Parts: sequence; C-alpha cells; structure tokens
Amino acid sequence: MSTARERWLNEGLKVLAEEGAAGIRIDRIAARLNLSKGSFHHHFDGAEGYKKALLTHFEHLSIETLENAIADVGESAGASVILARLTELVRPSGTGLYRPEIDVALRAWATWDADVRAVQTRLDEARLSALQRVWRSAVASDEEARTAALLPYLLAVGATVVFPPVDADQLRDLYEILLPLVPAGSSQARAGSAASGRNAATSS
Repeated sequence: MSTARERWLNEGLKVLAEEGAAGIRIDRIAARLNLSKGSFHHHFDGAEGYKKALLTHFEHLSIETLENAIADVGESAGASVILARLTELVRPSGTGLYRPEIDVALRAWATWDADVRAVQTRLDEARLSALQRVWRSAVASDEEARTAALLPYLLAVGATVVFPPVDADQLRDLYEILLPLVPAGSSQARAGSAASGRNAATSS
C-alpha cells in the first residue's frame, strides 16, 4: 500500500470518528491532507471505491489489532493471562482495542447502508470468535466459551452507545473488576484437580 493511499484511508477514519459517515467527503478529506483530487482518483475508483477501501481498511485494522494482541501473549498462556493483557490494551490512545468514536459511527452508518452492515457483521463475528477461542480452554464447551466471550464484548459495545461514550480508562476499570472471575488454568486441569481431591477424600 502506498503512503498516499494510507494517508487517504487513515484520514478517512479520523473524519468518520469525528463527524460520522456524513463527513466522508472527498473534497474535505483532500483539503485536510493537502492532496489533490488527482491523487484520490489515482488510488480509488470514485467515492464508492473509496468507501469500500475505507471499510476494508478498518476491518483489517480492527481484527489484526485483536489477533496480534492475543498472539503476542500466546494462546497457551490461558484465558486469564490473555484477558489481562487485552484489558491493558484498552487505553485512550485511539490506536488500541477500544475506539468508541469509530465504532459508534460505523454502527450508525450500518443502519442504512448494506455494505457497512456486512462489514459490521463480519467485525462482530471475528471479534467474538477470537474471544471465544481465548475462553475455550477455561470452560467446558464451545457454548460456554461463546457465552463467556459475549460478556466482555457486549460490555464494550454498550460502553460505546451510551452518551457520552464510556472512556477507555473507565472501561478498563470495569474489565479489571471482572478479571478475578476468569478461571485460572484450563478446564481440563481444574477437572483433574477436582477428581484428585475426590479420590483423596474417598480413600481417607
């Protein structure tokens, strides 16, 4: 991806966060970047092409940020360790895991644009699937892992839609309250420990 193309896309995300979908106007973004419309047309196939590229850019950034954070810890570390690290990454930098202004704007846009709705649907599923994978080692079934993944995810979604949105520091504080509820170790290890305890009680 060229530097100019990245600038167009990154600035588009800033505008989306600040002004919502109505602010995604090529002339205004060009002026903000001090780039010509010729530069725009070199990189994008009109306004519709730019919209699709912008949505793809945000989708990839969002999923990559979450997946990289999980990979940096390593899934073998277990749910409690990974979720603690994800909690640390909820910060007000605007580049972390929690970007409420963009999420609010995207969800609002998705209510009337089918392309955006498709992206939002994929984003929600990808994020939930990643969290479900993190939780799987700590619970007994895929269904339990899905339910457990919904709790932190719906907390984040709810934090974005209240007015004004809950800021990153407040959301991180809420997650820190929940972290002690995350089972330590794997469900198999806990089951084995419980069985050993029962055997010891029976033999005594």
